[in-house]
Amino acid sequence: MIRLVLGGDKSGKSAYGLQVFEQGGGPRLLLATGQAQDLAFRRQILDHRLARKPEIQVRETGADLVSALSAVAGTVRSVLVDSLDFWLFACQTRPVGGADDVSPAGQLVACLQNLPQDIDVTLVSCEAGLGAIPASAEVRRFVRELGALNQAVAAVSDEVCLMVAGLPLYLKRS
Repeated sequence: MIRLVLGGDKSGKSAYGLQVFEQGGGPRLLLATGQAQDLAFRRQILDHRLARKPEIQVRETGADLVSALSAVAGTVRSVLVDSLDFWLFACQTRPVGGADDVSPAGQLVACLQNLPQDIDVTLVSCEAGLGAIPASAEVRRFVRELGALNQAVAAVSDEVCLMVAGLPLYLKRS
């Protein structure tokens, strides 16, 4: 099962992702992609840490999400990735390889398609396409790439839900 949980800032997407992740079989692994760059984000990470059960294993991946996800086969039954937007940001801040390199989105989709069927994967991501058009070219590029990433992951997901005001709205169910 591949599940994508989308939502805006403070929509309840991480809490819902954690809830469905905890319902999956064990052992469990949370792949955290965000890296605190400021005090406010450090507090948000702490809040997330306090909200989950202490026995849940956590691995901080930053931009190395694909390799971390590839390595879980045979070791866990449930994986929570929180979140794709921070992963994409981390990928954009790394040095870029050659022109024929596969995009981060392409790498992630290929990884998801090659995971064993017995692994339950929940991925959390911001749905950035509902807001105003950003003024800066850099932010517009990020929003467009995040939208393309979300679409690519949604295409290979068994379930996609959009969180609005803490409520899940199912867009796709297998």
